[in-house]
Formats: sequence, C-alpha cells, structure tokens
Amino acid sequence: MRIALALDEHLTRTLLDDLPLAGAEVIASLTPDTLAGAEQDLPDADALIVPADPVLLRPALLAACDRAGLRILLLGDGDAAERLARRHGLHPALSAESSAWQILEALQSERRSTPVAPQEGRLLAVWGPHGAPGRTSLAIELSAALAAREGRVALIDADTYAPAIALLLGLTDDAPGIAAACRRAELGSLDAPELSRLAVPLAANAGTVEVLAGLNRPTRWPELSAERLRATLLACRSWAAHTVIDVAPPLDADEELLSDLQVPRRNAATRTVLEEADQVFAVTSADPLGIARFVRAHAEVRAHIGSTPMTVLVNRVRTGPLGIDARGQIRRALDRFSGITDVQFLPDDPRALDAALLHSRPVADVVPRAPFASAVRRLANGVAAPSTADAVPLRRERRRSSRRLLALPR
Repeated sequence: MRIALALDEHLTRTLLDDLPLAGAEVIASLTPDTLAGAEQDLPDADALIVPADPVLLRPALLAACDRAGLRILLLGDGDAAERLARRHGLHPALSAESSAWQILEALQSERRSTPVAPQEGRLLAVWGPHGAPGRTSLAIELSAALAAREGRVALIDADTYAPAIALLLGLTDDAPGIAAACRRAELGSLDAPELSRLAVPLAANAGTVEVLAGLNRPTRWPELSAERLRATLLACRSWAAHTVIDVAPPLDADEELLSDLQVPRRNAATRTVLEEADQVFAVTSADPLGIARFVRAHAEVRAHIGSTPMTVLVNRVRTGPLGIDARGQIRRALDRFSGITDVQFLPDDPRALDAALLHSRPVADVVPRAPFASAVRRLANGVAAPSTADAVPLRRERRRSSRRLLALPR
C-alpha cells in the first residue's frame, strides 16, 4: 500500500521508520502547513494520513482527494476527533499513539469492508421530454415524500444538459456530488459510507434526503460515462432504501452510429439510469405541446426499458390550455396515440411551488397541505418497498436486451 503522510515531525519520523517494516510504502511526507496549498498536486498514493484537525480538512482538500481517489485516515484522540471523522464520513480516527501496524490494519480493513444492506434498495428514475414538464420538481418532492416513510432516501442529479437540483435546493455547486461518486466507482472504492461523505444531507420535515448534486458545468458530461454511472447506481442500492434519479430528456443513440470508437456519449447517463431503474416516472406537462412531445418520445422510452414498470404523470393540470374536461382530453389522447390507459395527474399549484423555490426547500416542508405536495405523497405511498426478489429479474432481462443491441452490426 502506498501511503502519504502529512503529520508533525515526531509522528512522521516514527512512521517513516515503522511503516516499511509493516509492509507499506511511504511515497511522500508533507507537513500540515504544506498540505494546505497542495490540493492541485496531491501525491499518487492509496491513502493520506493527516491529523484530526478541522482547519486542515477543508472542502477543497476533500474534493481534491475524491478526484485523486485518495483515502483519508485521521490520527487524533478524544471525542472531537471522532465527531470530525463522522461528519466527513471517514474511517474512525485512530489514536495519535497508534503503531504503524495498527494504521495499516485500519486502512486494509476499510478497503475490504463493503457494507451489505439486508434489502436491495430501489432505483427510481424521473424522466420527461423536452420543455420543462417538471422533472426536477417532481424528483425533489418524491424524494422528500419517500423520506417521510423510509427515514432516509437518496436524490441524484444525473442530468447532463441542465442539472438543477443543487440550485433549487440552495446547495453549493462545488460539492463533489455525482461526478466524484462516479470517479470513486471507477476505482472500485465506492461504498455506502463513501456515498454518505460525498452527499449533502437535506433535513426534510420527516426524514433526511441525501443529495448527490449534479455537474456544476454541463460541459463536464463526459465524467458521467455509462460504466462509471452503472457502478455508482449499484453502490446506491446498498446505501438507501430508495434512490431517486433525475435525468435529461434526450435518449436517442444516433450519435453511436457515427463511429465505432468507444468515446463518451452525452445521452449515456439517461440511457444507463433507465436501464438500471426498477421504476420509471415519466412526467409530461398538461398542454398540447407537452402531450405531443411526450407521445413522440414515449415509444422509444418504453422500447428501451422493456418490462420495467412506468408510471405516467401529467403535471400542471389546468383548464386553460385544454378547456373543459382537461383530464378527459388528456386520457383520450394518450390512449389513442400511445396506448396509455393508466395516467395519474398532478395539480397546477404555482403558489406552493413558488414558495418552495423562495425557501429552497421541498413543497411539503414549506406548504405541507399544498395540493401538489398531497398528490406526490399519494404517489409515494404507491411506491413498492425495497425487495431483492422483484428487482433482479427485471435488470437481468434488460441486460440481455442490451447485449442483443450491442451485437447488431453498425
């Protein structure tokens, strides 16, 4: 194991002598002061040992270690060191008097440990066509409603075109988020504790939503490759009972026909999430243009997800754009052009949504009795509880379909 040290002179001198005897390789030795300005030039190591100092563990250092795939181990005594490790989702702090053998054992046990949940968490994808039908608002509200039932759920922004969850919830856009999780997944070091460290907890009224923010610049979309995102979603199953994922509208794969080269695809994130999801919430706006766009895209989505359950939601239902009997007109149009007979409606509730936007909170936290919040709570009550038995066959069927598609000549 390759280790970098950023300790005081006494501890550094002791560990420099003992770590090689324990079977580790010390490739760099920094002082805490030197490490403070070295975020952009971290050593190429497996682990970084630092003192349990809250001033040293800045967001810039944590984000840089995430990008470099560098695990952090704290040395410190007392409750303050334990609280610091828990706050950042790190391995429990070791005593400053720990031997090199104890440090190496802690690092190796952390690498071996992979928490296994008693149940397999469910992945819930929220998709909708172009035109802002309310995908992100629904994803936020659905995760908050599920948190009231489960206690804790996860919310991921996997939109590679216009990520907005962090902005709507007032979260900082420089948090590691989904991009850092994908990098750790590629290195094989992503597990439930690591996801908790990368996420930003949103304390809703009745539970906690762990938010993995999206890309702070859409031009970074190559970081969300299909392989990385698939590994991240797999880790999410042992992290939360339900993981709600907001995705971008485009699903077309025409770009893949242009070349046989294995280059990143911008729509790969949406396609991967829909392939792995246990349930898809397809949302459209209740106006002629929104319904037309949904009908055109629905067939492709249904062909892509196979037998995965899809819940069709019509958002912002009002009489203005469609006249009298708006719901009846929508039902008849979806039945006639897409064969959709099971439709659920979400009311047009601009005041409650504006209040939620003003406070950067879910609607249920700001206006608990709002019609929109009540409708989403009823929707969440119909979401099945996590179960390994009913999720695995669907994913296996989709993977077989994916292999058949990949086998077609290009």
